[in-house]
Amino acid sequence: MKAKKNSTSKARLISSREVYRGPAFWVSTDHVIEPGGVRVRRDIVHHTGSVVILAVDDSGKNPRVLLERQYRHAAGSFLWELPAGRIDPGEKELPAAKRELLEETGYTASHWRRIFKFYASPGFVAETMSIYLATGLRMGKAHPEEDENIETRMLPVASALRMVLNGTIRDAKTISSILWLNYRLANGRGVNFAPRRS
Repeated sequence: MKAKKNSTSKARLISSREVYRGPAFWVSTDHVIEPGGVRVRRDIVHHTGSVVILAVDDSGKNPRVLLERQYRHAAGSFLWELPAGRIDPGEKELPAAKRELLEETGYTASHWRRIFKFYASPGFVAETMSIYLATGLRMGKAHPEEDENIETRMLPVASALRMVLNGTIRDAKTISSILWLNYRLANGRGVNFAPRRS
C-alpha cells in the first residue's frame, strides 16, 4: 500500500510564466508538483490584495452599516456592497482602508480594527481580502474615481441581514462581513473592541 504524502508539505514550483498583465491584476501559468505528488498546470490570477470596510455607526440603540450600490460589469448588474478597494503597490492595509472609505463614501472613522482576512476565490485567484471594522464615523465629502458612480446608504444591521438572506446582497465579502457583524450583535458582543485609534 502506497503511503500518503504529508498534507502539510508544500507544492514544488517547476516553472512560472507571466501570460497577461493588466492595470488591476496579472496572470501566470505555473507548473507545480502539488503535495499529493501530482504534477499539474495552474493558471493563477495575481493581485496586490484588497481591503473591505465594515463601517458601522454604533452611536444609537440600533447599529447601522454603510453600504454602497454600484454597477459591476462582471456581474452584469448593480450590486450592494461594503466599501472596498485594491491595495496599491507598496501601500499598507490600514492606510488603504482609510483611503478607500474616504474616496468612495466621504466617511472617516476614529476606530479601526482588522477582523479577518480571507482568499476571495482560492481555486485560481491569489487575491486576499482584509476586512476592517471602522467605528466612530464622521461624514465628509466623497472623492470617487472617474469611473465610480456610487450610491451610499446607511442601513440598520437587521435590514442588511435581510438583504443577505433574501438574495438582494450577492457579494461574498459583504455577505461574510454582515453575517459576522450580526453574529456578534446577536451574542451580545457588540462592535466595541479595545479601540485602535486612527
